[in-house]
Amino acid sequence: MAFDVRACRNFDEFGRAIYPVDQFFGSGLTDERIERFSRLLDTERMHAAFDGGEIVGGAGAFSFDFSVPGGSVPCAGVSVVGVLPTHRRRGVLRAMMDVQLLDVHERGEPIAALFASEETIYGRFGYGIASWHGEVEIPREWNAFARPLERRGTVRFVTSEEACELFPPVYEALRKERPGMFARSPAWWELRRLRMPEEEKATPKRFAALELDGSTQAYAVYRTAPKFEDAVSKARLEVIEAFGVTPQATAEMWRFLLDVDLTATTAAQLLPADHPLFFLLANPRRARYRVYDSLWIRLVDVAAALSGRAYATEGSIVFEVHDAVCPWNEGRWKLESGTASRTDEAAELALEVDALGSAYLGAVSFEELRAAGRVEELADGAVRRADALLAWRPLPWCPEIF
Repeated sequence: MAFDVRACRNFDEFGRAIYPVDQFFGSGLTDERIERFSRLLDTERMHAAFDGGEIVGGAGAFSFDFSVPGGSVPCAGVSVVGVLPTHRRRGVLRAMMDVQLLDVHERGEPIAALFASEETIYGRFGYGIASWHGEVEIPREWNAFARPLERRGTVRFVTSEEACELFPPVYEALRKERPGMFARSPAWWELRRLRMPEEEKATPKRFAALELDGSTQAYAVYRTAPKFEDAVSKARLEVIEAFGVTPQATAEMWRFLLDVDLTATTAAQLLPADHPLFFLLANPRRARYRVYDSLWIRLVDVAAALSGRAYATEGSIVFEVHDAVCPWNEGRWKLESGTASRTDEAAELALEVDALGSAYLGAVSFEELRAAGRVEELADGAVRRADALLAWRPLPWCPEIF
């Protein structure tokens, strides 16, 4: 069955297109919530699937400036994708993904990125797992550092208005180092990271800034969920995000968080596997790090995407890329001196576009992909050379689900 898929034309269509995913997550749409969301996601970037006059599916994309190894590229941050249960398994999602990817390509965004609510959905549209993150729960009795920390800074609480001024430079400093992060607009800071919804005021967000050497060098956003059992506090401190511009600043902010009184457990989500916390702690095993898939990356324009990032070494490699959804990517591409272009040279690695998306941010190796049958090595040593080119440290990190 064919469905008409097009960009939303007005606020009414925008809200109706969000409903198919909202009814799964149960957040409760109101005109006020839709209006607030429309300040972050442009109406024309929300695609709707129509069955006659009824909107039965929606797929949105934020316009991001997205950090990649050694730089930043335009990116479609795919979000609020859903289909009504009345129209499941009838091709609605595929129709929306096809139209959305064409729109992303026409906008000149070389990559798309998303967090998958179900990990089986997006591989068939060319997205590949490109990073991992995990959650920790640190019991108070096991939160000591492995080495004594000489405290140099001063932590103070700030208002959300102060945080709007003090926190973005710290975030941007980290974004310049880490692939996988998107630039936050002032509206994003206000509405997504620092806003205090009425329903959250029972456990409000706290905003803490570390002042060191005359400037804000770290910040934390956190909340505490109070709980007592047998007159003993079992409170849980949930770190929403904590960043520092230097190792000293990062360590000091985490020491502050771990030392908050009447806290039984300090928890955090979305931490990369190379987060400094694991070597700050004397007993990292007690943090019980649990790993999940994080960013999924789709190369919408192979040449522009590969040419838009930096590489660890000099060299070249020829990819044979298969892409059933975006035919303009199909064929052989030579990556040399940091630039990718079409070539008639013999292919050295053959792979689907989702596998290339997995390797793009430098966290997933071609050796891993080959071992899983996702890459075919056509020339001796090609996997090793490709890994030498694309591997990157630090690992990609997106500290916020969008």
